[in-house]
Amino acid sequence: MQGMPDKALKHRTLSAAIADRLRQDILSGTLASGAQLRQDALAAAYAVSRIPVREALFILEAEGLVRIEPHKGAVVTSLSLEEINDVFDLRALLEPRLLARSIPALGDDDLEQIEAIQARFSGAIAAGDIAQWGTLNAELHAALYARANLPRTASIVAGLLQTSDRYTRVQLSTPSAMKRAEKEHAELIRCARKRKVDAGCELLRRHIEAVRTDLLKILADRSGSRKGRRAAD
Repeated sequence: MQGMPDKALKHRTLSAAIADRLRQDILSGTLASGAQLRQDALAAAYAVSRIPVREALFILEAEGLVRIEPHKGAVVTSLSLEEINDVFDLRALLEPRLLARSIPALGDDDLEQIEAIQARFSGAIAAGDIAQWGTLNAELHAALYARANLPRTASIVAGLLQTSDRYTRVQLSTPSAMKRAEKEHAELIRCARKRKVDAGCELLRRHIEAVRTDLLKILADRSGSRKGRRAAD
């Protein structure tokens, strides 16, 4: 067994780095929905073998960012009505459970950290730093749930928030959505500070549902625009 862990670790580290780069390109829109990700081209671009590239694509497939199709390879997934409803149904069910357990146990240091993330989130919105919106949104939610002591639920929610990163960037594409998200985050923090568990959980459910509603409207508008263009052609 000696010697094997180092080699395995090298491959895992390399594949994770490639997955992270591809993930950012997908979330930023650099790699658009439907884009084909060819293993040989990616291996050449990153100057690596196809093995870590293949492992990276499996990671992204598990996150729902790519779909691996027979005879076609990996393709960037599109925004899906079914996935949005699935993800946000689960979020609305699980996140209030985490918040309810976490609020009573949050300490002053935890609350200061949450406030700091909120300040960075506000700064990213003011600067139009799209790349940070989803990441900071997930960090803020995770920090609010940090003391829940429900590791399995927290792990599931972490995956849902990572999937939601892509949706958050789309949803926060309007000034009204940005302002509402900033305001609702601030209200959640106030509930946490005042130990208002029921009010905080109800606000969180409304917050998650508002994001879902925005996303479904954006998808409907995009679908209508595409139909209009096809009719004009």
